[in-house]
Formats: sequence, structure tokens, C-alpha cells
Amino acid sequence: MSTEDSTKAVVMALAANLGIAVTKFVAYLLTASSAMLAESVHSVADSGNQILLLIGGRRSVRTATPEHPFGFGHERYVYAFLVAIVLFTLGGLFALYGAWEKIRDPHPITSWQWVPIVVLLLAAVMEATALRTALRQSRSARARVGWFGFIRRTKSPELPVILLEDTGALIGLAFALVGVGLTLITGNGVWDGLGSGAIGLLLVVFAVLLAVEVKSLLIGESASEENIRLIRGAILDCADIDAVIHMRTMHLGPEELLVAAKVAVDAEDDARRVTRAIDEAERRIREAVPIAKIIYIEPDLLRPRSPG
Repeated sequence: MSTEDSTKAVVMALAANLGIAVTKFVAYLLTASSAMLAESVHSVADSGNQILLLIGGRRSVRTATPEHPFGFGHERYVYAFLVAIVLFTLGGLFALYGAWEKIRDPHPITSWQWVPIVVLLLAAVMEATALRTALRQSRSARARVGWFGFIRRTKSPELPVILLEDTGALIGLAFALVGVGLTLITGNGVWDGLGSGAIGLLLVVFAVLLAVEVKSLLIGESASEENIRLIRGAILDCADIDAVIHMRTMHLGPEELLVAAKVAVDAEDDARRVTRAIDEAERRIREAVPIAKIIYIEPDLLRPRSPG
């Protein structure tokens, strides 16, 4: 998944959420609907989240410095984790607070009754468009993996965030439609509060799920099984390398991989022959897995295991 594809999906989602936030907030001012207020804050939080993702993407491409010799690729993961925090606090907890207030003091929607329904339907169309863009951008990277597997395995944080946000937004709009619709039908404002509460719980669940996934990336994940297989094969294709004793990989960013390996060479090889073998291994690794940017290979001798 290229940075350009991720950025396109983020910008599309940001444009949609800014427009949706404005229309939802106007609808709230006209109707005083708790569910509309929850949805307004939800869209504002999503817009802020997309801005955070764009900032993280821009900061991650800075050149490495002596203080940060491996670069700033993890900035994308840091800002994605901030997204989960914003979604949990500003989105989920605020909606739950609004639900509590509305259920404690319910009141029906008496003015501009048609406005929230129209706004929610328009918002659903815009959210579906943004979600379709994210699905299209992630289709090539997903390959044969299901959508949940893609979210779990991808090393790029932007598209999983957008996919979760837009999916959550569509489900939240459905909750809001049910809550507002039942309030209009029954004249009981409790339904409006329950709709807001359902939105809040949904956002909290999605925020926790997102935080768990991004935390794993932030700590440092290894390369995919396919890339590990390709790297190991590239090393073993070198004539003067007998075996891979052990190997470690870690993503420094979605498109930057650190590879460290200890390889077995013949005890009779001189330094020049070992050096040529290591250079060849590095070249083959970069050809097989282009995102392998930093490679350390240590030569060693195979030692027989002690009995027992």
C-alpha cells in the first residue's frame, strides 16, 4: 500500500467529514436532538483524526538524524494511536454523556422535525462514498486476505483507521436514524438519548479495537510471513552462505523494514570472500523485498549442538 493511496483515502474522508459535521451541527441547532449532537461531535472527531493522520504521514518522511538514526517512520503509528484516543474521548465518551443527559431529561423533537432525517440520509451517502474510496485503495494490498485480516496484518495505519471510522460512522448513522425516527413517531425523547448512547458505545468499542492494533505497530512488528520467506530465500541463494542461523525483522514504518541476520559461512573462507557474500546477500534481499531499507548481516560459524 503506497503512501499516495493512503493519503488519497484520508483526504477524501476528511472532505466528507467536514461537510457532514457542519450539516449535522446545523440540524442539532434546529432540533436540539441528542443523537444529532452526538453525530456532530463524532464527525468533528473524525475530521480531527484525519488531520492527525496527514500530520503523521508528513512528519514520518523526514530525513534520519544522528539522534534518530532509523528515521521517523514510527510517527505514522504515533499519530494513529492519538486517533484512537480522540475517538474514545471526544467521540465515545461525549456521546455517552449526551445520552445520559437526554435520558435523564427527555424531550421530543418539536421543530424542524424532517431536518435530522434528511441530514442523516445525506450523511450516509457521503460516508458511503468515503468508505468506497478507502475500500478501493486497499483492494490491491488486501489481495486474498479478508477485510478483518487486512486490518490486523497491514503495516500502514491510515487505511485501517479510515475503514474502521467510516464503518463505525455508517453504523452510528443507522443508530441515530432509529433513535430520531422513534422519537418523532412516539414523541418520547428517551429514544433520542438511547440512539446517542448506542453511538457512544460503538465509538468506544471501535476506539479500543483501533488502539490495540496500532499499539502492536507502535511497539514494532516483524515483516510479513511472505517477506520473511523471501528474505531467507534471498540469503540462502548466495553460494558462500551455508545457512541462516537466526534472523530478526522489524517495521520502522509501513514502507521501511529493518533486517538483521546471522549467517553461517565456511571456516576456510577469507575475509574478502565473506565480505562479497554479505554484499551479495544484501543486494538479493533488496531485490526480493524492496522495503528492506536497513540490513545488518553478521557472519558466523555453525556450531554443533551439545548433546542433551
